[in-house]
Amino acid sequence: MTVKISHTAEIQKFFEEAAGFGNDDGSPRLKRIIQRLLHDTARLIEDLDITDDEFWLAVDYLNRLGGRGEAGLLVAGLGIEHFLDLLQDAKDAEAGLLGGTPRTIEGPLYVAGAPIAQGEVRMDDGSEEGVATVMFLEGQVLDPQGQPLPGATVDLWHANTKGTYSFFDQSQSAYNLRRRIITDAEGRYRARSIVPSGYGCDPQGPTQECLDLLGRHGQRPAHIHFFISAPGHRHLTTQINLAGDKYLWDDFAYATRDGLVGEVVFHESAEGRHAELKFDFQLQKATDNDAEQRSGRPRALQQG
Repeated sequence: MTVKISHTAEIQKFFEEAAGFGNDDGSPRLKRIIQRLLHDTARLIEDLDITDDEFWLAVDYLNRLGGRGEAGLLVAGLGIEHFLDLLQDAKDAEAGLLGGTPRTIEGPLYVAGAPIAQGEVRMDDGSEEGVATVMFLEGQVLDPQGQPLPGATVDLWHANTKGTYSFFDQSQSAYNLRRRIITDAEGRYRARSIVPSGYGCDPQGPTQECLDLLGRHGQRPAHIHFFISAPGHRHLTTQINLAGDKYLWDDFAYATRDGLVGEVVFHESAEGRHAELKFDFQLQKATDNDAEQRSGRPRALQQG
């Protein structure tokens, strides 16, 4: 029979002390969170008979996870980031905030400060010319009534043909395949880029190590990330996941959602093969100024 002591008054008082409740300094909010974390961790150890070896292996794993900068990747892979979206969907439904393009996970690979263009831009630096398939991407940003939103910002980023992202892949030029586009008078954005590749977790990394022990793969379908914003409207974090990809509905990060699948149409011409992708975004009205802003999540090169 498992011995349990986490419920006793002595242990509860001990956790309160460890969480800083014995002083008036620090953050009351963090104290509450740490107290709950200590309590739930103790319950987990007791309920599942976690051994000392298992516990210290987990501590070592967290050290290695942080050392590789993969915490954000594991959060996506275990579905926690998707859960946050589902929770916000439920909160929106309860508040009557319905309609618009669905949200989905941001992922850990955004880089702030991408070059800004008016209406139309080329995203790639030409380094994969002859290897990559040219892609023409366009669409409109619409308000809740389906009317165009001129002056909206379409902030988009995606991987190259090797499944890697500029900044994190030092072999790529700065802001390759990352741009911000201000929509034109008809709410349109246009971009010339390349068809991105899907990719997987580093097979030698700690995220894939965990997934292997769960009997899961670490693959993502080809996709394009978006931040969409416009004055007076709710900020939208979303992705287009490309139709036809083997992992479209088997995304290890759970980012594929109904309404977010982009149909890529390929064409052959005298100039070679190219692809076209059209996708419109519809925003919700903002209920306050905070709703117009993206979350305060830390991001690469983000100020403040």
